[in-house]
Amino acid sequence: MYRLLLGLSFFIIAVCAFPQNRNKPILLNGTWEFEQTKSAFPPSRFSRKIPVPGLIHLANPKVEEYHKFFKRPEQVNAKMEHSVYEIDYVPRYNWYRKKVIIPADVKGLEVVLTIKKSQYVTQVFVNGIDLGSSIECYTPIDIAITRALKFGAENEILIKVGDRYWLPSQAAGGTDKEKEHYLPGIWDDVIISFTNKIKVNRALLLPSLKESKVTAKLLLWNLNHAQVFYGETMQDSSVVAVKIYENRTRKLVAGQELPFVSIRDRNNELTLNIPIRNVHPWSPEDPFLYVAEISVYYKGSLSDRIEKKFGMRDFERRGKFFYLNGNKYLLRGSNITLQRFFEDPDCSNLAWDTTWVKKMLIEIPKKLDWNAMRICVGIAPGFWYDLADEYGLLFQNEWLYWQNHGWDEQIKKEYTNWVWSDGSHPSIAIWDGINENWDNYIGNVLIPELKQLDPTRIWDAGYMTSTSMHNDDMDEPHPYEGVNFSADANPPKYPLGDLSYKPDIIKQSEEASSAQLVNEYGWIWLWRNGQPSKLTVGMYEHYLGKNSTTEQRFALQAYWLQLETEWLRSNRNFAGVLAFCYLTNNYGYTGDWFIGDVKDLQPSPVLYWFKDCFAPVNVFINLEDERYVKDVKSHIPGEDLHFTLVGLNDLQNEVHGKLNIQLINSKGQAVFNDSLQIALPASDRMTIPYAFKLPEVPGGYLLKTSFHAEGAQGSKMSRRYIKVGQLMEYNFYELPVTDSKTF
Repeated sequence: MYRLLLGLSFFIIAVCAFPQNRNKPILLNGTWEFEQTKSAFPPSRFSRKIPVPGLIHLANPKVEEYHKFFKRPEQVNAKMEHSVYEIDYVPRYNWYRKKVIIPADVKGLEVVLTIKKSQYVTQVFVNGIDLGSSIECYTPIDIAITRALKFGAENEILIKVGDRYWLPSQAAGGTDKEKEHYLPGIWDDVIISFTNKIKVNRALLLPSLKESKVTAKLLLWNLNHAQVFYGETMQDSSVVAVKIYENRTRKLVAGQELPFVSIRDRNNELTLNIPIRNVHPWSPEDPFLYVAEISVYYKGSLSDRIEKKFGMRDFERRGKFFYLNGNKYLLRGSNITLQRFFEDPDCSNLAWDTTWVKKMLIEIPKKLDWNAMRICVGIAPGFWYDLADEYGLLFQNEWLYWQNHGWDEQIKKEYTNWVWSDGSHPSIAIWDGINENWDNYIGNVLIPELKQLDPTRIWDAGYMTSTSMHNDDMDEPHPYEGVNFSADANPPKYPLGDLSYKPDIIKQSEEASSAQLVNEYGWIWLWRNGQPSKLTVGMYEHYLGKNSTTEQRFALQAYWLQLETEWLRSNRNFAGVLAFCYLTNNYGYTGDWFIGDVKDLQPSPVLYWFKDCFAPVNVFINLEDERYVKDVKSHIPGEDLHFTLVGLNDLQNEVHGKLNIQLINSKGQAVFNDSLQIALPASDRMTIPYAFKLPEVPGGYLLKTSFHAEGAQGSKMSRRYIKVGQLMEYNFYELPVTDSKTF
């Protein structure tokens, strides 16, 4: 029978089987010995050091074929894709070794080694004893190591990590045709934990604001050996107690305890529903956290205790939109392809540098009014999600599934472990099982099962829609427009800047009944030195010619992405817009929006203009570009220019403000000025007709709007280039980007 914890004491007054400091885990992060071998036998000596977490590129001295993994080409070669089996190096085994003293006073306890993430095939030896292997690359590996330990003495932990080339076909490892090198390594925390016979192996905290409760789903690992003789004990009785605290104040707000019987030598599942009074919701704007203290008592003593943070938030789909805590919530943000970033020559240890990650993942996106991010074709180290929980950011969290995916049984095992391991993070709003692909087993068998485990989140299944999936929460249209794969191609005209443009992919999204999240667009990538990416050589040649400068390419990219973002955000049918791509491999098939060495996080012009087109409230110009788009007729001098403005408001309240309209000539002089008072309805879009008389002087002009919302600091812009009169060549005024100190 459930017991609600109304005070500070439990029904059971237990004497700990071990003092709390004996139960303190040992974090094995830091420097390990490292070596590589061509065969599966351990090295005779270790000549290198390596940090954990990290990947093999961080070994010192460098691994022998480091130069093959990280190339800095002087010029780009156009290329569409790469095969995972097309390798230019010799696959090797990677050996990690660390000596650890296990205190004598913990003898009698059970000891578990946890490797949170290790890719690609991981095998663990302790003091020369083989304790097992795993082919899971993105979820925790837990290994009971008690039987191999020497207590009160030094112990050797040896971990062998294989190459991606040897990953078994059943593994849910996935491939990415825009990756060329898959670097192995232990890339998340390594921990030794101590427990009595019953361990809290997984804790999944699932909130419900509607019901003012949190559901605690637990996997309790009974470490007693299984039945050996007939009549021998098969199961054990215990008591599980959960206390809920506010994370910052440590104020106790709820609790519950429950007797439980577990079967020996296996994980046992238990569920508790815990009411919470006066719930404080979690959101990106107010990331309020709770912490659950989970204790297991066995034979009258404390067996194990862990803490797990969580947030009270409801994220759901209603019709074509997402709702957060009962309110319509439109997603704004970008993508991170971390596994691609791992093969960036400038990656170094940045992905594990908390200061750098916080600036990249939290501080810059907050300045851009982003509230969401897609972790694309591969998930991230655990502390990334901790930061998003603490500072407020929503994730579409995507498995590395694009092409090859593995066997159904193994996919189920790894995806289930994924949900159990990461499902307490309030930042994770969407589980994304597939990128740009279809899989009937995942979409119609596994996802419905996992929704039973975690009913609090949305699932995305790539290009599977209601026509191929029984219960379609959302679709991910990828409207890549104006694509030019080669310099000789002649793609259909793309009316950049026309917010009313509706190609087939947009029409299909408008007709769909599920939520439509545009989480990729913008086929106009550059490397950080301003060169086109492998996929966009022809794109830039088509729009700028073969001799364009770095400045011209950066200017076109920023303008293009601003206008495409305005186009997609103006559509009432989209539940969110996530541009592609915020962070990736600098010398890859695509590109991101930084300049120079990525450790400095120096923004390219794109990020400055994203401040305007991603603003929650703004007014956009609905007019086709006339500077870059081919074969656009110029306007007659002195004629009336008729167009519409699109006002959008993502906020929950009506917004009033002043809209300034200017026409600027090539010298930077305003030749037309006007202003309007506008009221923008809450969580909606509106169209505003407008017209004015063009100047009599032929030339290239910049049409610019600035919207200043009442009570807000600064204004948000929109812009379009137009041509007046017949000239052989048009010059245009370039608006300067904002001072870099704003980032």
